[in-house]
Amino acid sequence: MAKRRLAHLLSRSLADEGIPDDLIATLEEALSDRPGPAAPSRKFDCLLARIGLPIPRRRPPEVAPLGLEDAARIADRFRRATHQLVQIAPHRVALYPTEELRLLLALRNERPAPDVALSYLRRYALAIVALLDLMGDDEE
Repeated sequence: MAKRRLAHLLSRSLADEGIPDDLIATLEEALSDRPGPAAPSRKFDCLLARIGLPIPRRRPPEVAPLGLEDAARIADRFRRATHQLVQIAPHRVALYPTEELRLLLALRNERPAPDVALSYLRRYALAIVALLDLMGDDEE
């Protein structure tokens, strides 16, 4: 309940500054897991566990590739958000966020290859989240 209220207040406060809810949804989309095909289950694992033997390690699930259209859409949304944040953030923090803004501008200008688009978008999303965290929420 408190988490939901906090998310509502944060989104309302950010919306007052011109940062819409769709940015939050896009951040969640970029940071969410994109599992590949499910690994086959092993019936033998249950037997090993019952008799007290260790279960063999499995490889972590592969990450499904991000489609080119999705990557372009998310990157475009983050670039528009960067433009807004560069204008708003200095007025919402106690100390000027030099490093955070420098990182956002560097990521905005980067054009990654399609095979590294997901990791680029995740770095970009984390940089935006870090700046939003610094900005905080001035409404209680």
